Amino acid sequence: MRSLWSTARRRTAPAEDERSISTIDDYAAALQDALGYGGWSALGITQTQEGQAAEKAPTDLVGYAQMFATNPVVWACMVARMSVFSAPRFQWQRLNNGQPSETFGTPDLLPLERPWLGGTTQDLLNRMIQDADLAGNSYWTRAGAEMVRLRPDWVQIVLERRRLHDGDLGWTRYGYLYQEPGRDPVFLWPEEVAHFAPTPDPLASFRGMSWLTPVIRETQNDNLMASHKRKFMENAATPNLVVRLSREVTPEAFEKFKTKMDSSHRGIENAYKTLYLGGGADVSVVGKDLRELDFSKTQGAGETRIAAAAGVPPIIVGLSEGLQAATYSNYGQARRRLADGTIHPLWQNAAGSLEHLVAPAGGLTQAVRLWYDANDVPFLREDRKDAAEIQGIQSRTIRALVDAGYTPASVQRAVQAEDWALLDHTGLFSVQLQKPGSGTPAAAEDPSTPPEEGA
Repeated sequence: MRSLWSTARRRTAPAEDERSISTIDDYAAALQDALGYGGWSALGITQTQEGQAAEKAPTDLVGYAQMFATNPVVWACMVARMSVFSAPRFQWQRLNNGQPSETFGTPDLLPLERPWLGGTTQDLLNRMIQDADLAGNSYWTRAGAEMVRLRPDWVQIVLERRRLHDGDLGWTRYGYLYQEPGRDPVFLWPEEVAHFAPTPDPLASFRGMSWLTPVIRETQNDNLMASHKRKFMENAATPNLVVRLSREVTPEAFEKFKTKMDSSHRGIENAYKTLYLGGGADVSVVGKDLRELDFSKTQGAGETRIAAAAGVPPIIVGLSEGLQAATYSNYGQARRRLADGTIHPLWQNAAGSLEHLVAPAGGLTQAVRLWYDANDVPFLREDRKDAAEIQGIQSRTIRALVDAGYTPASVQRAVQAEDWALLDHTGLFSVQLQKPGSGTPAAAEDPSTPPEEGA
C-alpha cells in the first residue's frame, strides 16, 4: 500500500502529526482521507494551474489490485462480475419513434470487436469492468483502429469553471490529462476519451468511485479471519494452553521445559499428541476453538457485506451464508438479481460511454444508438425463455384485439406501450370485419320482369 502511505504523509503538514498506520482502522482512515472522505474536502478537486482545476485520480489502485489478488471473497465477486459483463457483443440499435427496435452491425464497430491485435470484445470488457471495480473509472481512447487503455491512476480530469448570469455554476469537463511516471503528459479532448464510471463519486463532478471503498474494513477483517485460522492450525489446532510450574522451578529449568514442550507439541505436525508433564506442572485450557467462536457465522457475515457492495448475491459466488439458503429456485432468483440489478445497467453505461469513439465520421442520427446484444450470453438463457413466453402472450393479445375490430397499427402501439387508451376501433365487429349486409349477394335480375317506372 505504498501509494496510500505516501499520499497520507503528503497530506499531513506537521512532521510530529504524521499518521502511523498500524491497525485496520488507521489504514481505512488513511484511505478515506486520501480519497477525500476523511473530514473536510474541497470536493475532490485540486488546483493545477491558474484558471484550471482537476479531479484527482484514484491514489491507491495498486493497493486495491493487491486486495483483488489476495482476498478470495473480493476475487470471487470481481470474477463473477467480469465473467457475465464480458459476454455480450456490441451492435447498433434503431429507435422507431423513440422505441428500441432491431439491431444491426457495420464496419464502424470493428474497434470494439478487435480492439487490438489478438484482442476481442471480451478482453475489452474485462479490462473495463476491472478498472471500474478497482479504481471507479475506466478510460479508453483510440489510436487509429486500436483501442488504448489509459491506466486510471495516471489520468486526471481537467475542469473549467462554468459561467452563467455573471456567476460561477459548477464545473465543466475541459479534457483529460494522462501522464505516465517520468514521461511527458498527454492532453486529450473529451471527445477523444471514453470514460466509464458506473458509480459516481458524490464528492466529484465526473469521477467515479470503487465499490471496494465502503468495505475496506470488511476486506481487512476477512484477511484477519484467514490469518486467525492459519495461526490456529499452526498451533496444533487446539485452544490456547496455560502451563503452570511450581515456584521451586529455576528460570533455567523453566526455559528448558518450555523449549522442549514447544518442539514436541507446537505446530500442525504435532497436533493431537499426548501431553506428558512432570511433577509440579499443571495445564489449563483458555480461549475457545473455532466452533465455540461460531467462526463460520462471524466470517460469513463479513463475506455477505462484501458481496452486497459488489452487487453479487452470495449464492452466485458460493459464499457460506448464501449456500445455507441455496436451492434451485433461490439460485434462479439470485441470477436474475445479478443480471437485472447489476449487469444490465453496467452494459447500458458501457455502450453509452463507448459510442462516440466508434460513431461514423458524419455522426449518428437520433434514430440509432450503440447498444449491446445479449442473445448469446449463457447466463441469460433462462431470461430468453421468459422473453419468448412474454412475446407469445403479446402475440395472442394482438390477434384477439385485431379480430375484435381494432386497427393493427393502434393494437401494436397499445401492446408495446401497455396503454389501452391508444386503441382505435374500426367500427367493424364480425370475424370477417364486414359491414352488416355487405356480404349478402344482390338478388339476380329476372329478364322477364319489366322494369319499374322511372327506372
